[in-house]
Amino acid sequence: MDTLTGLLYSKRFNLYVGAAFSLVWWLFSYAHLTRFQQTHDVALMVVVLSETLTAVLFFVRSSPKTISLAPADWLIGVAGSFLPMLFRPAPWGVMPAASVLVLAGTVLQIVGLLSLNRSFAIVAAKRELKTAWMYRIVRHPIYASYFLVFAGYVLQNTSLTNVLIYALLLVLLFTRIVREERHLALDPAYRVYMQTVRYRLIPFVY
Repeated sequence: MDTLTGLLYSKRFNLYVGAAFSLVWWLFSYAHLTRFQQTHDVALMVVVLSETLTAVLFFVRSSPKTISLAPADWLIGVAGSFLPMLFRPAPWGVMPAASVLVLAGTVLQIVGLLSLNRSFAIVAAKRELKTAWMYRIVRHPIYASYFLVFAGYVLQNTSLTNVLIYALLLVLLFTRIVREERHLALDPAYRVYMQTVRYRLIPFVY
C-alpha cells in the first residue's frame, strides 16, 4: 500500500496520467471540430472549447494533498469522466433546438472549470478548496453543467446508444458526488463549506 500511495503522489506518475487522459479529451474535441466544419453549429464549437480547456486544466492540475485509494472511487471517477467520450453526433434528433441547452450548459461548464482551475481531478482527492465564483452557488457546478449539456446533446443527437450512455452517466455522476463528498468531508474546512453552500447541483432543489 505504501508503494501504491507513493506512486499516486508521484509527480512523474501524475504527469503521465495527465498526458494520457488529456489526449482522450483532445480526441473528443477533434471529433466535434470535424462535425462543426460540416454543420457550422456554434454549440459544437463551444463544446470543442470546453473540452480543450478540460484537457489543459487536467494536464496542469496541482498535486493532491490526499487522494482516495478506494477502488470503487477510481472506477466511478474514470468511468464518469470518460463515458461521455462515447457520445457521437447522430444524423437525427428529437429536438434539434436543444443545441441551446448544449450551449448554455457548456458556458456553465467553462465558468465552472475556470472556478475550479488547477484543482480539477477525476478521482476523489483533496487539492486547494475552491469556494469562489460558481462554488458559491452550488458545490458541484461542473457536474451540474454535465447534466444540462448532455441532456441537450442527446435531444439533438438522438440514438439508442446516446440515450443509454446518458442514463448510465446520470447514475455514475450521482454516485460520484456522494463518494467524493465522503472523502472531502474528512477535511473540517470542507465540512464548513458544505454548511455554507447547502446545495450540490441546483440551488434550492438538490
